[in-house]
Amino acid sequence: RLLERLEGEVSPEDLFCTLPGVGEELAHRIHDTLHLETLEELEVAAHDGRLATVPGLGERRIHAIRADLEEVLRQSTRQRARQRRLREAGHDVPDNHPIDTPPVRLLLGIDAEYRRDAAAGKLRRIAPRRFNPTGEAWLPILHTERDGWPFTALFSNTARAHELGKTSDWVVLFYEREGHEDQSTVVTETHGKLKGRRVVRGREEECLRLALGEGDTS
Repeated sequence: RLLERLEGEVSPEDLFCTLPGVGEELAHRIHDTLHLETLEELEVAAHDGRLATVPGLGERRIHAIRADLEEVLRQSTRQRARQRRLREAGHDVPDNHPIDTPPVRLLLGIDAEYRRDAAAGKLRRIAPRRFNPTGEAWLPILHTERDGWPFTALFSNTARAHELGKTSDWVVLFYEREGHEDQSTVVTETHGKLKGRRVVRGREEECLRLALGEGDTS
């Protein structure tokens, strides 16, 4: 993928310049001050306060850099996983190719299986590149298949999940059909009729109908 090629073939300063609003001079100041090498390291520095020590960087600009890094790294992670699966399937498709959506009952079932097995220590653990400066293999990962859907489940490792202390609550489910990938996030609802229940973000109404015994929807 492009990000991996950039990280392997260009200087850290040139890599930082790929972010909107980071010019050559600022990129040099960041590298000279913090000696960072990758976008993942830059993201950690943007959240732990070190980026604020770079001369000329104010809170507003740091906030913009954090947002840009979140988007770039989120997209690159999804794209890397998607491209790997496409290569394994032996074909390629446009990024905007539509995909069916698994029913919420199925998604909630995978979420429950993942959290149960993670708590029991049954799952392999990986070392995510983001927010993991020590390289610790702490993130449990589940690969499974249900009703013709291949799933990969893991706790959210986004900046927001870390900020809110939700890295052991929010579960991201990646799924695919015919080589086309998408994802859903399952969380514990904090208010309303579903408070305390697990819900699929963006599909709360379906989760409510399921909880009320009105059947599953897809």
